[in-house]
Amino acid sequence: METQRVAVIIEDDKDIRDLLHAVLQQSGFEVHASPTGSEGVEAVRSHNPAVVTLDLGLPDIDGFEVIRQLRLFSDAYIVMLTARAEELDTLMGLEAGADDYITKPFRPRELRARISAMMRRPRKDEAVPAPAAVPAAEVPPAPVPEVPLHGSDVGVFQHNGLMLDAGTRTTQLSGRDVDLTRTEFELLHALLESGRRVRSKTDLVRRLRGEDYDTGSYISESDERTIEVHVGNVRRKLGDDSRSPRWLETVRGVGYRLAPAQ
Repeated sequence: METQRVAVIIEDDKDIRDLLHAVLQQSGFEVHASPTGSEGVEAVRSHNPAVVTLDLGLPDIDGFEVIRQLRLFSDAYIVMLTARAEELDTLMGLEAGADDYITKPFRPRELRARISAMMRRPRKDEAVPAPAAVPAAEVPPAPVPEVPLHGSDVGVFQHNGLMLDAGTRTTQLSGRDVDLTRTEFELLHALLESGRRVRSKTDLVRRLRGEDYDTGSYISESDERTIEVHVGNVRRKLGDDSRSPRWLETVRGVGYRLAPAQ
């Protein structure tokens, strides 16, 4: 039997907390709610949720500090819920390790859609199933990968000392583990898959939403700015320099691609 998914709500406003509880419960989650940041951190530690919704304006500790504390031990998706309109707050939260944000007042349908897209991505401890075997006579010619594969393992990419294994959801740089959030992992995976082909910010937003093609969904400048922040986080964790990149190259006015092999 499949284990029920778990969500933790960290929100001091009771009305909003009750609304979030109803939305997440209707979406199939076992829900735990906390009115303060410190209680929320302990709830995440105790219940190991897949998703955390977090109000930035908490009564005890700063919401950004809550994110930083959670990222010390949890790979849960963190969705910020904030009434603050300033872009700086959003960017600070994303840089601290949050995955996405929704501004209050929010539409329950939008929250469900965002979380549904997140849950389509596997967690670090969930192995990606191996493809079904195909009779030898039906095996098509293997495509030439733009990024060298490690041995014959499909889904394992190496580039300039960086290794990403999509099956085990792990990343290493010169043999050292790189701790990426699930959103950061998906972005790096997308760019390694694409090699020197440019991926636009719009395309990367759709990738994170689990949209395999253009469905006509609205993508705002804030959505694209979120991609910029996540890419910046990946660069920081890799020790990459945007002016002389070893891994992620910016194509101005378009998006990103893999830097040339060295």
